Amino acid sequence: MFDWVNLETVAVALAVAYLALAIKESSLCWYCAFFSTAIYVWIFGDVSLYMESALNIYYMAMAVYGWYQWQRGGEQNSGLSISRWNPRQHINAILLIALATAVSGYVLATNTDARLPYLDSFTTWAAVLTTVMVARKVIDNWLYWIVINSASIYLYWDRELYQTAALLVLYIVLSVIGYRFWLKSLQQQNLAAHSLVNKVQTPVYAAASANSR
Repeated sequence: MFDWVNLETVAVALAVAYLALAIKESSLCWYCAFFSTAIYVWIFGDVSLYMESALNIYYMAMAVYGWYQWQRGGEQNSGLSISRWNPRQHINAILLIALATAVSGYVLATNTDARLPYLDSFTTWAAVLTTVMVARKVIDNWLYWIVINSASIYLYWDRELYQTAALLVLYIVLSVIGYRFWLKSLQQQNLAAHSLVNKVQTPVYAAASANSR
């Protein structure tokens, strides 16, 4: 009756919980991320997706880093605020991903039995960079994940990881929702900062005006 419930099911459930909590900017998301990726280290290695397995070891470390940044990061050690990248940062990121994909894809294609080495490499290196964006609360991470998860669906389907492939379809939908939630928070954050500046400047202008009379 419950034959479909296996280790992959647990990893998928934790991954969904991670994303749902990340959308709400809850640092609890990093606990779910840590245990989900720990399971995926074994799952991906078992189906010869070596780059994906290595990626999840990195994810485990980033779960610790992300939790710390969301809890203790920022100028006053009170947690990071949402930010966004400028065009130059995006161009540099894309070039870095392309270079890393070409190098590791070639190494895997010529030295291992890796399945779809270049696609595997692309999703891995893109995810490496995008995970840093999440940890640093860069809003553009949601747009990057839409591209990465779209490419990863074929990769996982080919390896018969159907639950994980289905998870990525859900991830794409949640990434759109996440972007909208974070955009609203960013707009409120900027509005609050603008209001604070006005409150500080008003007494200064008033004092300057009084002194000039």
